[in-house]
Amino acid sequence: PPKIKYTLTEELCKHGIREYAISETQKFGHVTYFWNGNRSEKLDEKLEDYVEIKSDVIPFEQRPWMKSAEITDVLCAAIESGNYDFLRTNYPNGDMVGHTGNFEATVIGVESVDLQLARVKKAVDAVNGILIVTADHGNADEMYEKPKKEGDKPKAKTSHTLNKVPFIIYNKDVEIAEGDFGLANVASTVAKLLELEPDAHWLPAIIK
Repeated sequence: PPKIKYTLTEELCKHGIREYAISETQKFGHVTYFWNGNRSEKLDEKLEDYVEIKSDVIPFEQRPWMKSAEITDVLCAAIESGNYDFLRTNYPNGDMVGHTGNFEATVIGVESVDLQLARVKKAVDAVNGILIVTADHGNADEMYEKPKKEGDKPKAKTSHTLNKVPFIIYNKDVEIAEGDFGLANVASTVAKLLELEPDAHWLPAIIK
C-alpha cells in the first residue's frame, strides 16, 4: 500500500499535540496504521499512546456488544486524566455485527454503542472538551436489500452501504460551511477545533 503523506497525526505532532488512540483488535489498525497513512510505527513516541483491547474470537452476532464497554472504561479514564489533547476511538459494532446480517444482534450492537457514547459525553463534559461523532461508512443503517420482485422476501444486506454518515460536533458553537463533505474534510476540521491552521494539502474544514 502507498505511504500517505500529510496525515493529521504528522501535523499534530509538529505542534506538540498529545494523542491517544484506542479500539479493540477488530478496529485497532483503523485508529493507528490506517489513520497514520499506512504506517505501523508511531510518528513520535513521546506524543502518542496506543491501547488495544483484545477482541473476543467469537461470531459477532453471539456477542454484539463486543468490547464497547471495556474500550469506554479505558477511554474515559484517559480523557479525564488530562494527559492528552486529542483522543480517538473506533467502535466496530455497527460495521462488524452489521456484516452478519442478523438484525436483532445489530440492534443490540448499536444500542451498546449508544450507551457508551453517553459515558464518553459525560467524560468530555468533565474536562470541558469537544466531542466529534462520525463514521467511515454504514452497515447497520441498511440491513436488508430491496426485493427484486414484488412478493420476494427481503434479503439480508451484509455489504457496506453508501449512505451519508452523521458528523456531530458537541460542546462547541460552530457554523457549518456549505458543501458536500466526506472523510477527507475531517482532518482540517479537527485542526480548526484545536485552533491550528489546517495543512495546505487538505480539503477544507466542515466548519467556518
